[in-house]
Amino acid sequence: MMAATPAVAQEAVVAAPDAEALFTSPDPKLNANKQVVYGIIRDLLEANHWDRADRYLTERYLQHNPNAASGRAGVVQYFTQVLNTKPSPIPEKIKTPVAFVTAEGDLVTVGYVREIKDEKDPAKTYTTTWYDTWRIKDGKADEHWDPATKP
Repeated sequence: MMAATPAVAQEAVVAAPDAEALFTSPDPKLNANKQVVYGIIRDLLEANHWDRADRYLTERYLQHNPNAASGRAGVVQYFTQVLNTKPSPIPEKIKTPVAFVTAEGDLVTVGYVREIKDEKDPAKTYTTTWYDTWRIKDGKADEHWDPATKP
């Protein structure tokens, strides 16, 4: 019998060369949903303009991340008070390295490149994927999922 051994090689996760193109679709509904998510990433998550949250998030915004409360007010409070983020100029294009964007019905999922230090050799890093999925309702994000765990 052969013993199973963990795989030690991987293909690196790389960002798409044109992230903005991933946030478009020939389908008008999917395009609109992707544009909402693009605005969330650019204006809220990157530039920390949580004063614009009402443009992108419903009031009831259901949050499945165990570290943040549901409701638009709860999410704004989490980023502005718990994480203590400060607004910065809104970039023309997002800076977050995006590997893929998928949209189906009212859901939009964004896969990001994550670079992580190798616990066995802190001088080395490896890439993996993080994701966010949003349910879009009436032109705003109404629900959110990601793989976050409690600290």
